[in-house]
Amino acid sequence: GFFYAWVCSTMWGLDSIDPRAAITAMNGMNASVRNGVFAPAFFGTPVALGATALVALATGRRDLALLFGAAAGLYLAGAFAVTLVVNVPMNRALLAIEAPADIEAARAIWTDYSSRWQGFNQLRTLVSGAVLLLTGWGLARLRARP
Repeated sequence: GFFYAWVCSTMWGLDSIDPRAAITAMNGMNASVRNGVFAPAFFGTPVALGATALVALATGRRDLALLFGAAAGLYLAGAFAVTLVVNVPMNRALLAIEAPADIEAARAIWTDYSSRWQGFNQLRTLVSGAVLLLTGWGLARLRARP
């Protein structure tokens, strides 16, 4: 849900305003996301899914272990790693740039940043949706046969 919110509202809103303000606002949001509310959801997701897969395996539920393990691996590769390897470095690079006073220079910076950032964020969103489906499938199988 977190990545999806950026897809369908936040970035569209930033793209619609003065690019100098968009750069400043994005830098502010990137600074504020590093907090105790976001961290457990972002860092805890692969841990919880991996632990669930191990418990399922230990209790003889190989089917569930595969689903939860696949969800953990997919999240690690397609959301977690993409964030750390692509989006965070892009955020740091944007922070290092002082928003130019010239609106056209700012627009060039923002347009380049926003289009690339959004592409990778859409990937994270799709992967997170697939992780949710795998997790839901695992929970449904557990409920059908405890």
